Amino acid sequence: MHIGSNSYTMNDSLRHQGLRKRLVEALRIKGIKDAKVLEAIGRVPRHLFMESTFIQFAYKDQAFPIGAGQTISQPYTVAFQTQLLEVKKNDKVLEIGTGSGYQAAVLLEMGAKVYTIERQKELFVKTQALLPTIGYHPKFFLGDGYKGLPTYGPFDKIIVTAGAPSVPHELKKQLKINGKMVIPVGRDDRQEMFVITRLSDDEFKTEKYGSFVFVPLLKGVVNN
Repeated sequence: MHIGSNSYTMNDSLRHQGLRKRLVEALRIKGIKDAKVLEAIGRVPRHLFMESTFIQFAYKDQAFPIGAGQTISQPYTVAFQTQLLEVKKNDKVLEIGTGSGYQAAVLLEMGAKVYTIERQKELFVKTQALLPTIGYHPKFFLGDGYKGLPTYGPFDKIIVTAGAPSVPHELKKQLKINGKMVIPVGRDDRQEMFVITRLSDDEFKTEKYGSFVFVPLLKGVVNN
């Protein structure tokens, strides 16, 4: 487990831990089977990632606003994407869209080495300050998710936490051979979950796993 700071211990009550157990059971009932994913969600203190207005809803299976027009994803969506990613210990994972940092924390709990990129400076600064205080240390980058992090690749896994109109070619190129990318693809109002597996330098396999609704994946960096 990555958690260990005093601030975390003081802010994670037995009640919170009980609510997390209930959330994990709800996700299991909804069809999440990967025990490692469920264990990670059972350990991450989601209430610490949320605006104070929404803390009482932290362990409901819903998305909530986190500022800058973004949301903390619904736990089921986080669990579903993570399960599709088939994370192994020490996998080098690129996350496109840091957001609240909750997805990065789940990946770190599973033993991944996480490189996470965020285009909104406001969220980048906030999350970069928060995660280390509760024991999570991904490598943070402010940048355009469409471009990924070519100088740090290739990656075993890539997870995209916003809806893209199509699969960015730059990201496909940053996958290792046999690496996987999980990405929601489609129009603004609804996307289909794609799993892209790189079979060779120029050959990719695409599988589809149902429809979801994500905030759109946007280009460029917002420095406000």
